[in-house]
Amino acid sequence: MDFGNKITRIAVIGTGFVGSSYAFTVMNQNVTDEMVLIDLNKSKAEGDAMDLNHGLPFGYPTKIWSGDYSDCGEADIVVITAGANQKPGETRLDLIEKNARIFKGIVNSVMESGFKGIFIVATNPVDILAYATWKFSGLPMERVIGSGTILDTARFRFLLSQYFDIDVRNIHGYIMGEHGDTELPIWSQTRIGSEHIKRYMEKYKPDGKQEDLDEIFVNVRDAAYHIIERKGATHYAIAMGLVRLTKAILRNESSLLTVSTLLQGEYGLDDLYIGVPAIVGKNGVDRIIEIDLNDEEKKQLKHSANVLKEAMKPVFQV
Repeated sequence: MDFGNKITRIAVIGTGFVGSSYAFTVMNQNVTDEMVLIDLNKSKAEGDAMDLNHGLPFGYPTKIWSGDYSDCGEADIVVITAGANQKPGETRLDLIEKNARIFKGIVNSVMESGFKGIFIVATNPVDILAYATWKFSGLPMERVIGSGTILDTARFRFLLSQYFDIDVRNIHGYIMGEHGDTELPIWSQTRIGSEHIKRYMEKYKPDGKQEDLDEIFVNVRDAAYHIIERKGATHYAIAMGLVRLTKAILRNESSLLTVSTLLQGEYGLDDLYIGVPAIVGKNGVDRIIEIDLNDEEKKQLKHSANVLKEAMKPVFQV
């Protein structure tokens, strides 16, 4: 896709916590020329559009309105945040069957509009619903992207920055795998600046220990549970992550992000969407980056993939 000087449009499907937070972030970061909000609850979408428009004197000139699926025909990106929310005590995988049913209707309606752009999927379980969107839409895999582990990676970097008391922008590391309970930290490739994390710890935090790092990962993996228990939903950080992904596409940044994309032999895995580092630009996923994993990480990634493969079986029974 070549955006050039054309008017860009984003369609947001679902104006719940994540969708409305995403729309607010888009407006504040001067991301697109047009943004249409679509929701089964039309009054909610209308209210959000009104509220956002009233903030335009303080933000960036963006045309914002509430609409319907026909507005997706001219959209460059459709962001799907609609679906049943994760409740306290539920895992993301508990949401599969009900959200797969919802998605089949959404994706079919978007494609009937003549949509030729890129899907970004944020609804959980995101890996399985991104795969479902790819199957339902018939689009090339590079044009269907799940938010994957972009949020988990951000949480990972943040907690490490707190532990080492260093700017989060100087923490380089990834969470890979399912966006969920089987995700894994790639310690073998985690660096503080250009220094491997273990060597950095030996030099500058001699009182640190591996148990501390293990606890940091557990807090990353379980962060959603803690936030949902306290406030009912997670939405600010994922909204910012989705906007980061949106900008990488619209600005053709060729950015490396840990998104959920289709694997076709990479990492020894096939026919599933899962969170891996990938280069994202105007065409969506330009290429998947196969970083070197140690034997334990390879084993964990394979386990994560097997869990997703087993869990996704009900998707094509809807």
